Amino acid sequence: MNRTTLFSRLLCVMLVAGAASPALAGPPGGPGAETGQRPPKEQGPPPPQWEQLTPAQREMVIAVLRDRWNDNPQERARMLKHAERWKTMTAEQRRQARQGMHRWAGMTPEERKRMRALYEESRKMSPQQRQALRQKIQSMTPEERREWMRIKREQRRLREADSAP
Repeated sequence: MNRTTLFSRLLCVMLVAGAASPALAGPPGGPGAETGQRPPKEQGPPPPQWEQLTPAQREMVIAVLRDRWNDNPQERARMLKHAERWKTMTAEQRRQARQGMHRWAGMTPEERKRMRALYEESRKMSPQQRQALRQKIQSMTPEERREWMRIKREQRRLREADSAP
C-alpha cells in the first residue's frame, strides 16, 4: 500500500472516529438537546480541500490521528477497516453514518445499552427477517412505533425477570 493511500485511509478513520469521540462531541446532549433540535449550522465558506491546507494545518489534523493510532495499538486493525469501508461509501451513506454517530453521541448510557441489545437481537436474524422488520417499523406511525417499542421493552423485561436466578 503506498503512502498516500494509507494516509487517506487513516485520515478517513480519524474523521469517523473523531465524530464519534465523546471528547470531541462537546457537552452531554449538546446544544439544543433540551428541545431535541440541532443548533443551526454555522454559515461561512466550507473548509478547504486537503491540497489547500497549509503544512501547519495538515500537521494539526495528522497529529490527532497519530496520537489515537499510537495510543491504541489494539484498535489499529479496526481503524483501518473502518477507513476502507468509509472510502467505498456513497455520499448518502456517509451522511447517514455521520447522522448515526451524532445520534449515538447524544444518547444516555441507558439508551446506548438498549441499542446494543437491539443490535445483538438483530444479528441473530436472517437478512430477510431484518428487512421485514425494517419495513414494518418504517410503515408505522410514530404513535404505533412508540407503542410497539413499549410492548417490546415490557416483553424483554419479563424475559429477563424469568431468567434471573
